[in-house]
Amino acid sequence: MPLFRRVLVLVITLLMFVLPAGAQDEPVTLTVYAAASLTDAFEDIGGAFQAAYPQVTIVFNFGSSSDLAAQLAEGAPGDVFASANRRQLAAAREAGRIDGASFVFARNRLVVALPGDNPAGIQTLSDLANPGVRLVIAAPDVPVRDYTDTMLARIAEDSAYGPAFSEAVLANVVSEEGNVRQVAAKVALGEADAGIVYASDITADIRDQVVTLDVPDAFNTLATYPIGITDDTAQPEWARMFVQFVLSEAGQAALADAGFIPVRRF
Repeated sequence: MPLFRRVLVLVITLLMFVLPAGAQDEPVTLTVYAAASLTDAFEDIGGAFQAAYPQVTIVFNFGSSSDLAAQLAEGAPGDVFASANRRQLAAAREAGRIDGASFVFARNRLVVALPGDNPAGIQTLSDLANPGVRLVIAAPDVPVRDYTDTMLARIAEDSAYGPAFSEAVLANVVSEEGNVRQVAAKVALGEADAGIVYASDITADIRDQVVTLDVPDAFNTLATYPIGITDDTAQPEWARMFVQFVLSEAGQAALADAGFIPVRRF
């Protein structure tokens, strides 16, 4: 769907939501902590929200979910947390920063990103273990790294690969990045022969610079994205509306358009 049509649909959907009582004209700032992989989708959703409600300013804090959870645990102010895995949202909840229910709003798949000219000649997963391959992955505790480790563990259990394969792959790691978008950027810039990212990270700005290698379902693991509201938000009704919109048909369509797997059928 073209961008202008998508935004129009988002705005129309938002106008169907009931405004918080007495809040029609009061200026509002809503701070949303969101996993780096959500950048494009949430900027679309946030733009539609602000177009429908000009009194609302949405401030996004994009980054690794582990870093965002740590910031919230340390008392950083915010209203909504959208994590790339349940573990980091649970960490924020255990720190007393997430109040009430949380909701899974999207899923994602791992892919192997390769530079467009594929200098290492990588054709299959087996090639990731070839000597000299420059592999970039996310740092430990970043959600995409958790999913990557799970993928490698599953491959190690397959007799066609075995534990030696995963060990050889990890031996090829030349950089561990702070979030998944940094992994994708290194591949796009030709600073790595391969990187493990989410399918949604192959965004329009790098699509002509990279190619992807699918990870078979037997090894892949679906990333699960939960969203929740902080314990001390000054704007609980607006925070609730934002969460509801992410879960709405239009919000789910925006996520699907950005390469995510929506949780709602439409």
